[in-house]
Amino acid sequence: MLFAGTPDVAVPTLRALAERHTVVGALTRPPARRSRRGGEEPSPVAVAARELGIEVLEWTTLRTPEAQEAVRALGADVAVVVAYGALVPPALLDVPAHGWINLHFSLLPAWRGAAPVQWAVRSGDEITGATTFRLTAGLDTGPVIGTMTEAVRPRDTSGDLLDRLSEAGVPLVLATLDALADGSASPTEQPEDGVSLAPKVEVADARVPWHLPAVAVDRFVRSMTPAPGAWTELAGTRVKVAPVVPAAGASGGVGDDVVLAPGEIRAGKNEVLVGTGTSPVALGEVAPAGRSWMRAADWARGARLGDGAAFDGVVSGGDAGGASDSGDAGASERAGDGAAVNRG
Repeated sequence: MLFAGTPDVAVPTLRALAERHTVVGALTRPPARRSRRGGEEPSPVAVAARELGIEVLEWTTLRTPEAQEAVRALGADVAVVVAYGALVPPALLDVPAHGWINLHFSLLPAWRGAAPVQWAVRSGDEITGATTFRLTAGLDTGPVIGTMTEAVRPRDTSGDLLDRLSEAGVPLVLATLDALADGSASPTEQPEDGVSLAPKVEVADARVPWHLPAVAVDRFVRSMTPAPGAWTELAGTRVKVAPVVPAAGASGGVGDDVVLAPGEIRAGKNEVLVGTGTSPVALGEVAPAGRSWMRAADWARGARLGDGAAFDGVVSGGDAGGASDSGDAGASERAGDGAAVNRG
């Protein structure tokens, strides 16, 4: 089989496949800068594949004749995709006999796109999961083979949730491949209702929308953690923001008796409150431009915040409400660890 993936979250699946199957090649993105100060580094999948003795193919695009010929020459009967980060052109979709099987970190058709976990956290979904499906020319529209569900915990960041899904998705991929091999897989077309999109989130999209309700601000910041990283500005200087603690209203939470305008800052001895569209939130840690993370109270003392201090602007972060359709696995057999594979 052929594997295609790039970041850390793809490595658990690659390692599991290498233990049980013959992986003839690993497609991954070319070396890139992974920190501001460092040089170009190979992807985590490239590093793991080389450790496992698997041939690595680092193509910028699969649209060139050279790249396509290299894929065909491998003779793989199936290709497994986990967060590859590049499009598979139509000319290659039918090259493996069993197609390209993608592990997508949502319950399709919810959250089609590049950032399903970030959008699930931002939207307050209580349940998400992962889906295996066969790639087609559309954006995450192919027939579903298997699913598994995962609860979104109240304080999950997108990083927390993605780490769990990357591990929990491994049994789903293995069960999907077993079903394809024995002929019991029953790919099912995705329903037309319940579709939601999860476009890639850029740094420019991660500015904290203080005008939203506290619960939405909390979800927003957690969804941007660790990447691309939530941020705001004070006097024109960018400040990174770690997860915040929302007020709990009548239940006696942070900031219950404090009224602040959206973005307004009130610094106490041990806490820093920021106004939102409803009740304030308490900052946890912050990282001013060019500096390391620190407790918000320590930052506030050094910043010498006066009365009426406020973060610059109130920029809309889009609709942070709503919830995805968690779907239904339908007629299936359990595949362990919450995974279900559609079988005929």
